[in-house]
Amino acid sequence: MRILFVGDVFGSAGRRIVREHLPHVIAERGADLVIINAENAAGGFGVTPAIADDLFNLGAHVLTTGNHVWDKREIIEYMQSEGEDSHERPRRLIRPANFVAGTPGYGFYEGELPDGQTYAVINLQGRVFMGASEDPFRTADALLDRLRARVIVVDLHAEATSEKVAMGWYLDGRVTAVVGTHTHVPTADDRVLPGGTAYQTDVGMSGPYDSVIGVEKELVLQRFLTGMPGKFEAAKGDPRMAATLIECDGRTGRAISTQRLLLGE
Repeated sequence: MRILFVGDVFGSAGRRIVREHLPHVIAERGADLVIINAENAAGGFGVTPAIADDLFNLGAHVLTTGNHVWDKREIIEYMQSEGEDSHERPRRLIRPANFVAGTPGYGFYEGELPDGQTYAVINLQGRVFMGASEDPFRTADALLDRLRARVIVVDLHAEATSEKVAMGWYLDGRVTAVVGTHTHVPTADDRVLPGGTAYQTDVGMSGPYDSVIGVEKELVLQRFLTGMPGKFEAAKGDPRMAATLIECDGRTGRAISTQRLLLGE
């Protein structure tokens, strides 16, 4: 079984490069399960129902998010429109599971592919430099106790490398993959840990690399140089799609290999 995880889609440039590459990557690499982090897909901040549907139309099975998930308020009604047992699109757009209890939406999704292969996706958010949320480690424990699928992918949306690495070791042998999102820079530490869990600290951004992690360079430089607040805008130059392809044994859930992808125009 092959899993394609596409890193943070950022703005219109990110959507365009994903639209350009995703269909042929799915076909050429034989991806069975496609997961996309979509939290920055709408102008770099949040995701709308229409954009979520566009990403599903491109072949995504599950969309994950992070700390910007609520930046476009209309997504709240979209995520609340389906119950926990649903398999419709709004239920397959998930937010970090360790958000405060009562938050709209769900932090995991468990589904089945057309060939009968079951899988689950868990979305977690780190706590270091990321604001208030529940313990992602114990939240992962609680979810793993209730999931039946052997193939389980964890998107850890976090700032600190140490927290992501720690989660990889903590879940090694219990999930198929732990992949990091949020920092927008692809890391070169992709590997399969001893227990059979594929790991990468950050998949990277699918968006404009002629930027400061997706934002127009001049706007960010002005903030650093003056300390004055200003509105950030998504850049558009040099778009690239960052993704990770994971091959695993569908019967055991153990990862066999992992490979980084970074595709430009």
